Amino acid sequence: MEDFAEFVGLSRPTISKYFNDPKSVRGKTRDLIEVAIKQSGFRPNIFAVNLNRRRTNILGIIIPNSTDPFYMALTRRIELIANEAGFLAFVLSSDGKPEMEDRAIETFKSMNVAGAIIAPLGVDSHKDRLAALGESIPLVYVDSPLDGTSYFVGTDNRQSFQLIVDYLCRSGERPCYFGMPTVNMNARTRKQAYLDSMAQLNLEPVTIDLDEQKSWDFERFGFEQTQRILKDGGFPTRTVLCANDRVAFGVIAAAYQAGLKIGHGAACDLRVAGHDDHPLARYACPPITTVGQNYNEIGRLAIELLLHKLGEIDNLPQGELMTGRILLKAELQLRQSA
Repeated sequence: MEDFAEFVGLSRPTISKYFNDPKSVRGKTRDLIEVAIKQSGFRPNIFAVNLNRRRTNILGIIIPNSTDPFYMALTRRIELIANEAGFLAFVLSSDGKPEMEDRAIETFKSMNVAGAIIAPLGVDSHKDRLAALGESIPLVYVDSPLDGTSYFVGTDNRQSFQLIVDYLCRSGERPCYFGMPTVNMNARTRKQAYLDSMAQLNLEPVTIDLDEQKSWDFERFGFEQTQRILKDGGFPTRTVLCANDRVAFGVIAAAYQAGLKIGHGAACDLRVAGHDDHPLARYACPPITTVGQNYNEIGRLAIELLLHKLGEIDNLPQGELMTGRILLKAELQLRQSA
């Protein structure tokens, strides 16, 4: 920066002022600096600059799987709003591993991030490390809450399962529940939401015994478990409710391979429903009946809540947003699979 200031012929404070906000300097000064930038190719090192600030303009995001379209859609929404507010969103993936989540936390500490949005592993997360991070910067959790008190934005699993269970029971045989690997809190809360929904209808719940796994390869899990179930005599009912759509992809693929017809009707062997409205759910064969999470709204509310905690947004609507715990309603998506 010193070298560039000398190159331009201006003071370093003026140069710093320009890079913080180009509109904060006079037009002639701005033109002079921009000509010099083109001539020299100079760009300040954003990470070095932020290390010297009491509060940086970098926001951290940790997701468990960078290839999952759900997390891709979520982070895209967060990044857009963060950018409009003058922040750089820096995304890291824990790849479903607690040691990678710890490494991401340490990386954010070294970068001096202003705040972070985290989709935690939950079950395997080292909560003490996340708690320590939360003592130094504002945190907002998404998708799966770390505990019952943290700031969180996600889907109301109780409402969403009431919606899908009620539909499946009204439209055909009661659903048995096909869970997901115990990789985060959703594995537990969604199973309990199914049990509660069946109890409200005075129906006996049926949960499928599955192998204990902690893999984020949900499609393979659903496929291999369904192969085993069909080999052992089949599902306990002709309606299968999966914990998420990615598990449902695997169930449908294995059932198809076994010669079963998936769908709603007398000519079909099995109904399969999911949860989330995964971006590819409508293009499955057959398209999956599910309940939709509002990815865009989760992303918008999470970043707005974080910006409010950082003092960038003065006023928030009353209600859940003010409490820091926001549960969004899901919508039923009726398709051919159930």
